[in-house]
Amino acid sequence: MTDPWWAPASLAKRRDNLALRGRAKSALADWFQSAGFVEVETPALQISPGLEPHLAAFETRLLAAGHYGSDDPGQPYYLHTSPEFAMKKLLAGGMEKIWQLCPVYRNAEGSPTHSPEFKMLEWYRAYAGYEELMSDAQTLIGALATACQVSGLRRGNRHSDPMGPFLRLTVAEAFTEYCGHDLTATISENPQSPPVAPLIETANRLGIRVAGDDSFDDVFFRLMDARIEPHLGDGAPCFLIDYPISMAALARPKPDDPIWAERVELYACGVELANGFGELTNADEQRRRFQADMDLKAHLYGHRYPIDEDFLTAVATMPPAAGMALGFDRLVMLLAGADRLDDVLWARVSS
Repeated sequence: MTDPWWAPASLAKRRDNLALRGRAKSALADWFQSAGFVEVETPALQISPGLEPHLAAFETRLLAAGHYGSDDPGQPYYLHTSPEFAMKKLLAGGMEKIWQLCPVYRNAEGSPTHSPEFKMLEWYRAYAGYEELMSDAQTLIGALATACQVSGLRRGNRHSDPMGPFLRLTVAEAFTEYCGHDLTATISENPQSPPVAPLIETANRLGIRVAGDDSFDDVFFRLMDARIEPHLGDGAPCFLIDYPISMAALARPKPDDPIWAERVELYACGVELANGFGELTNADEQRRRFQADMDLKAHLYGHRYPIDEDFLTAVATMPPAAGMALGFDRLVMLLAGADRLDDVLWARVSS
């Protein structure tokens, strides 16, 4: 039987990693202050938890004052899966450069690099695009590596140097290189609803399991998980950019090639660290995408989450902007050269 996380021997094994975590957290605040960002705080309880079809949220009930113990079932609320909606409302209110490090909550996830509660770093720039986000992420991670006095990001025998230039790879280039698949030709047929048959043919050729009712997204992510993500971020962190427009519900189209979206993910040592967008500011299009995503969730999982109408009102008035979400615990894990998130947490969610 293993020791509980709070046992002296278990805690002692993590103390060096936890000291590094503290240095990283301090360096984080210093970097954002020096870059002119304002730290904000937003509630974890939200009307809508985030509308990505495959994310499961934690639901609770908000009771009216004095109704505890009554028959009032209360109003459903959710623990946010990201502070994105609230932070974009602040952009609509006139804030221009904001950041936040906060707990977020995702149900039905479990692996050495997942936790149902984890720390998310999010930052937003008004009047900016995803190019600025990539520059921010590169300089920020380099600053944290310097503050933590580490030579690079490590996991097992993999190493990624955050001090030199980060690599860049488009999603189309990644599919060509690692899957031998022309993704541009596939999505050009119908960018909003690409055909799944060409991806199924590629998956079958590569020996990747597919089912008869799999969607384009299903097969896309199986190919990503099996053939692309494991190769990303060795030697140097890698930005994977320009996702199909159908797979970026909160991102704006690329102005020069609207079949692709201004979406970027950051990888190091095969681990996804961050996800960012040039933000969509068309409220009608945002509503259409949310409804499509909730239709898909209802089809796959039998339920849907409410759309935050206040958020759509804010989207219609917010300035052009870009934002990125970075998993702080995962970054600390790689800075420490640890194998699991549990190795860099003060306390884990107990069963």
